[in-house]
Parts: sequence; structure tokens; C-alpha cells
Amino acid sequence: MEVKINKTKIEKRMRGKMDGELVNTIVRLKKTNPVVAKELARPKRRWPAVNLKDIDMIEGDVLVAGKILSAGDLSGAKKIVAWSASEKALGKIKNAKGTFVSIVDEVKKNPELNGFDILR
Repeated sequence: MEVKINKTKIEKRMRGKMDGELVNTIVRLKKTNPVVAKELARPKRRWPAVNLKDIDMIEGDVLVAGKILSAGDLSGAKKIVAWSASEKALGKIKNAKGTFVSIVDEVKKNPELNGFDILR
């Protein structure tokens, strides 16, 4: 079943956002990757909070439209793209020789956000 992306709903949700950087990111992603734009347009309290143990089960690079938490460990080097991460999670990612990149920085390099598995 394919998920429908309603761009009008994304625009309505953006009106309540106070973070200018978040709004600019949603606007840029609305055309190139509407799935991630829809996730970021949701209220922050509904954003996913994903643990490192869940990320470790996924093969390849991972994108999370939310926050990375530190429960569990990474067994190998991965590129993790998310809006934010806890300090402990950043330390564990660094110890596993992985890299953490914020969504804002990744959109500048890769506007379509291709090559990532999206975790929700």
C-alpha cells in the first residue's frame, strides 16, 4: 500500500513551526522527498525517537526524521542522518566509526536524500 502525500497538509502544518531552519528544510524537501517533508511537518512530540539497537538491525545508511537515542550499540560503521541525537548516542556512533549528519547538512549535499533507509 502506497502512502499518499498531501502537500497542502504539509503547508498547513508548517505555519505553526517557529524554527526557521526547520521550515526551510521542509520547503526544500517538499518537492524532492515529500515523505521526509511530511515526517518533519508533524508536531515534534510525534517525531520518532529511534534507538541505536534499532538502527543496528538495518543494513546500510539510515535516515530518521526525528531523534537518535543511545539505547544499544552499533556493530559497524554507518552513516546516520537525523534531525538530532543525544550526546551519548553521538559518542557511541563515534566509537563504532560511524558518522552522524544532521538533515539540514545532508539536504545541502544530497537534495533528494537518496540512498537511505527511512526509519519511522
